[in-house]
Amino acid sequence: MKKSLLTLTAIAAALFTSQMAVAQDKARADVKAEAKAAVKAGDVEKGEGSTSPTAGAKSTKARADVKKEAAAAEKSGTIEKGPSPAPTGKSVKDRAEVKKEAAAAVKTGEATKGEGPAKK
Repeated sequence: MKKSLLTLTAIAAALFTSQMAVAQDKARADVKAEAKAAVKAGDVEKGEGSTSPTAGAKSTKARADVKKEAAAAEKSGTIEKGPSPAPTGKSVKDRAEVKKEAAAAVKTGEATKGEGPAKK
């Protein structure tokens, strides 16, 4: 039993190492030469990693031209200058009014006191 297990392990190790030898058929110098030729031809970029997805999204216009267009759009009124408008979801009521409404809703049973969903 031990002999057959040992033989099986030896065969598996031999197969594994032979596959590794096949995978490394190119020398380091060959790979470096291929990479250098690819960079020179423009097929790949030099350095590590790939280009970022936003690299191609840059504008072809000069910064001064973009600023002129933005100024013209502001002047004509197609875009607003300055910060974005405030969100419209804010309440215009003060804290006392909200507290009164909440107390009235609890009293009538429309809402429950504290956290949690309203009971119906």
